[in-house]
Amino acid sequence: MSSVAINIVQNSIPIDHMANTRIDSKLYECVKQDNIEEFKSLVQQHLTEKLVTPCGNTLLHVAVSYGSDNITSYLAGTFPSLITIQNSQKDTILHLAAREGQASHTIISLAESNPSLTGKTNTKGNTPLHDAVIADNKEVAKLLVSRDPEVAYYNNNNGKSPLYLAVENGNKKEILDDLLKTEASFPIRSEDGDALPKGRSPVHAAIEQRNRDILEKIEKEKPELLRLTEEELGNSLHYASSIGFLEGVRFLLTKFHDGAYETNLEGNYPIHVACKSDSVDVVKEFLDIFPYPKEFLNKKGQNILHVAAKYGNRSVVRYILKQDQKLVAPLLNAIDEDGNTPLHLAAVCGRCTATFLLVRDNRVEHFIVNNRNWTPYEYLAEEFSKRSGKEYIKTDEMPAEERKPIDSNNSTPAHEIKGKEVDTNKIDKKEPSPKDKIVVGYFPMVMTLSILFVNARPKKSLKEIFPATLLPMSRAREETKTMTGNVLVVAVLVAGVTFAGVIQLPQLRDNNNSSDHRHEFNTIYENLLNSYLALDVLALSFSLAAALVLLLPSVTNGFQISAVSFSSYMVGLAIYMMFLAFLMSPISSKNALAPFILRPFFSVFLHSWWLPNKLSDLKRKLSDLKRKFRILRSIIPWIVSGERLE
Repeated sequence: MSSVAINIVQNSIPIDHMANTRIDSKLYECVKQDNIEEFKSLVQQHLTEKLVTPCGNTLLHVAVSYGSDNITSYLAGTFPSLITIQNSQKDTILHLAAREGQASHTIISLAESNPSLTGKTNTKGNTPLHDAVIADNKEVAKLLVSRDPEVAYYNNNNGKSPLYLAVENGNKKEILDDLLKTEASFPIRSEDGDALPKGRSPVHAAIEQRNRDILEKIEKEKPELLRLTEEELGNSLHYASSIGFLEGVRFLLTKFHDGAYETNLEGNYPIHVACKSDSVDVVKEFLDIFPYPKEFLNKKGQNILHVAAKYGNRSVVRYILKQDQKLVAPLLNAIDEDGNTPLHLAAVCGRCTATFLLVRDNRVEHFIVNNRNWTPYEYLAEEFSKRSGKEYIKTDEMPAEERKPIDSNNSTPAHEIKGKEVDTNKIDKKEPSPKDKIVVGYFPMVMTLSILFVNARPKKSLKEIFPATLLPMSRAREETKTMTGNVLVVAVLVAGVTFAGVIQLPQLRDNNNSSDHRHEFNTIYENLLNSYLALDVLALSFSLAAALVLLLPSVTNGFQISAVSFSSYMVGLAIYMMFLAFLMSPISSKNALAPFILRPFFSVFLHSWWLPNKLSDLKRKLSDLKRKFRILRSIIPWIVSGERLE
């Protein structure tokens, strides 16, 4: 049989497919102590490439982490395959050198002979330069950036570059200076025109720390970095304006003047962002440099007063209103794409203070209509009506928007709705709400509506401003039913108490044996008893009459509101008379308490009728309520028929 030459290298099993062997404690201690002689004697007994720690570190990883230069040089020269191996966290030997080691001659030679290692990333997306900056390892950071300057701009999984981390750390050990002095320049735009990078801007990090010194260093060494933008925060001027960093805004306006003409993701200029964040000093700085605010309109066609009023920043609104007439006049009554003036936006967003400032300014028009033909008052009134309706029909079973068409058509009972699945297709088709959507509280909305009612209400009837719909009618019926039940319960209780009072009359107590006194006492007793009986019977009659009247709406729905109003007065009078009857019963035989109880009480009773105007107002309100109820009942068929035709 002829012999066959076997190439051991070509036919060996790949390292990745061979079983790993754990490094024993004795070998680990030799690497830690950099005992090269003993290490060589021990390592020959093992397959060096497959000796790893539980976290996947090879012998070369361990040697580098402990700064064992002798063993590092020996392993790198004898087993070069170890140089590129990554552990379980995908850390190379340069990652460990950046975090725990120093820039020794061995590490320098490894970095020079293996330039690809400087750009390797671990599971966190960090390059060795990232870890060097995080660990404040100035020597290794300076070494790595000198070998590959572009790595300073690589982003990790959090979108942070080594340059960003250096700024975020406050330029500790002047690592930022070393990174900025590299010859590599960062491209602001790629070849296809897309903005770079997609990560975090180091300029934004400096602005977040309100550190002007770092901004000046960046501008001096790498002025192109001032133009970096972040998708959510916009350019550097946008971000400085959003946090009210006045010194930063001043610096950027001198060094990055064109940034004031750029819009962010929401379509706002930096001056809009300043108005949105209620930074009066920043707004003043912009107006000093750009004294033509009417030229700055966002993508919705809104000027700076629109934005300030929309977000209720009263200090900015007050400052703008105090500016020169020529500067402010074009802003006061300007309309956006929807035809809304600043007063419209302040009103519909429930900004009561901003609304008050605007309506009290004589230059602001109160009755300009938007594209929906609504004045600011009518716009808020419409939103208020919708809000009230949604709050009323909202249930735990399903969203209000799904419940609204069912309640309007009155086709499906509420108990049949429960348990049914909501159509998810309809929900998916809804447009997502914007991130800056303003949630208006109920109380601010009512306050704003009150301010507009006094200062900017158009000369229209409330019926025209608050049009009658089926939803308010259903709510009125539900409230009437609840009130009917409550009044009926009180009427029955009063009737029961007064009936018992008739049966159990107060007994005569005469402890005086004198005939004259007995005769006088009997006379007083009879008078008080007659008064007691009269008041008690009247209270019984009124309460029974109220209960009977409340039962009539169950037969006919023609006068529910009238029945409830009438019964409420009847029950109130019954309770009043029942209280008077109670005062008659506890009087003793000597009648000592009568002057002190009856005279003040009747005095208050008689003098309580000096308020005829109040009573007339109450009657007028009841009549208006009845009239509105009749109007609503008359237009319901027309509304329903109109909705069906549509």
